[in-house]
Amino acid sequence: MNNVAIFTQEHYVPSSNENPNTVLLGLYEGTPLTERDSWWDAGSLPDRITVFRAPILKMCRNRDEVMHEITVTVVHEIAHHFGISDERLHELGWG
Repeated sequence: MNNVAIFTQEHYVPSSNENPNTVLLGLYEGTPLTERDSWWDAGSLPDRITVFRAPILKMCRNRDEVMHEITVTVVHEIAHHFGISDERLHELGWG
């Protein structure tokens, strides 16, 4: 991976056109490798992967579960960077 920044935030804040009750564990923001053309990297900002701390902690009972869920979430978002869809990730067990 190149030009990808990974961040943590407490919660996902839905935009005004989203359901205000939307809860995410992670989010990929950027242009997947499969959609980039030869001009993509000319001045492009890094893609962003954000992991949301509070919902992961809320759904997990112990440290091992937290570590597992963080791993699944990060792999899931990295897969989006490589152009893999949510449907395919669910098929592969990374949903």
